[in-house]
Amino acid sequence: MATETSATERPAESSDRDVPDETLAEIATALFHLRRVWAKPDLMKRVRAQTAAGPDGRPLQLSNLMVVNAVAALLDAAGHDDGDGPEITVGAVAERLEVDPSTASRLVGHAIDAGLVSRRPSPVDARRANLRLTDAGTRVKQVADRFRRTYFEELMAGWTNRERAEFARLLTRFADAAAAQAPMYPDDGIERIFEEAGAE
Repeated sequence: MATETSATERPAESSDRDVPDETLAEIATALFHLRRVWAKPDLMKRVRAQTAAGPDGRPLQLSNLMVVNAVAALLDAAGHDDGDGPEITVGAVAERLEVDPSTASRLVGHAIDAGLVSRRPSPVDARRANLRLTDAGTRVKQVADRFRRTYFEELMAGWTNRERAEFARLLTRFADAAAAQAPMYPDDGIERIFEEAGAE
């Protein structure tokens, strides 16, 4: 007589989408290594060396560059890069940086204090700020882009154009999936890992 097998007892069905543990481990290791590489302050040091400090005398901060890139990307996406283009609001910057509005407001304020971003009342709603890059902000963006482009060219010097295109496609696909997924380590994630490890 055949016995019913529960879903938890059934062997996992194999498919073409199964990824070997060794491959997942290699991906995790590579991402961890990249995180350490990106955390190095080389880019900021080089950009600071070729740009002046802000009006308050403070050197360029990474958060300043994040806001500059966000404003520039929003302008590019709208098809305008001059003062007659569409509104770029703090809310749009918050969405672009994937932070809450209060955090975006603080970051934008710092970029304004650094002389990289200008703010003027919106012609539609005076309560909203319409953001633009200043001349200094545009220079910072150009210097940062130049160093980033040189860095990637050096890293991928031995790659063919086809390999670069395929890497860009897969990396973008991976990043989009990661952005749509819940955080790997939620607020209590690390604590839960140690709790489960101690219970086993």
